[in-house]
Amino acid sequence: REAFTEDQIYRIDHYLGKQMVQNIEVIRFANAIFEPLWTNRYISNIQITSSEDLGVEDRARYYEKSGALRDMVQNHILQMVALLAMEPPIKLNTEEIRSEKVKVLRALRPIRKDEVDQFFVRGQYDAGVVDEKQVPAYRDEQNVAKESNTETFVAGKLLIDNFRWAGVPFYIRTGKRMQKKSTQIVVQFKDIPMNLYYGNGNTMHPNLLVIHIQPDEGITLHLNARKLGGGTFAQPIKLDYCHNCGDGINTPEAYEKLILDCLHGDATNFA
Repeated sequence: REAFTEDQIYRIDHYLGKQMVQNIEVIRFANAIFEPLWTNRYISNIQITSSEDLGVEDRARYYEKSGALRDMVQNHILQMVALLAMEPPIKLNTEEIRSEKVKVLRALRPIRKDEVDQFFVRGQYDAGVVDEKQVPAYRDEQNVAKESNTETFVAGKLLIDNFRWAGVPFYIRTGKRMQKKSTQIVVQFKDIPMNLYYGNGNTMHPNLLVIHIQPDEGITLHLNARKLGGGTFAQPIKLDYCHNCGDGINTPEAYEKLILDCLHGDATNFA
């Protein structure tokens, strides 16, 4: 800051350049069916999962010092939490959006040292077989300490202590060497009071709004509808929208979009 003023500094987080991350605000604030329901009265929980099927590959030196918490949680995942939980900004500009996101981060419930194991778990990937190929455990990767305690997986529960989100857990998960590469957000709505359509002993399926961030981009809305030929019984159905199905091969990547924003002096999608 000795050489640059605050408005000349662009703190880049490439997740903020992803189409469906930018779409979170539009889904919330441009659709009358969602914003009135976007509270603890109607939402049971929100889940954010970002998984990778690869290991640390050639990033072991960096990863040993960061781990999943610094590599994914404190930046990418918390940015998504802030966008999901923030209040509607007065204007769609840098100052107003950033101000609302900061309010969310300030409302995150602090976790005491003796409570950590109640809210978070950490782990490392072990040796195994991926695509019929033997892959090493994290501690056997090149440039990784043999007794390393660096986490390659972390899952946790965040609570936001404000009027809108009191009592709604935000579940976060991220890890390497997982089943598949995928980042998605699942908004699970509360069940209706009575199970009228699934019969005795059958579980009613919750309404879900799934935002697919990568590699697929889109939205899936899970609803319940009458089962064909099933009398009064219902079944779960999906309404799908694919955001990237029609994109061409020259669609800009997240970093490219953010660099262009920077050249235009637009810091809206920067941390």
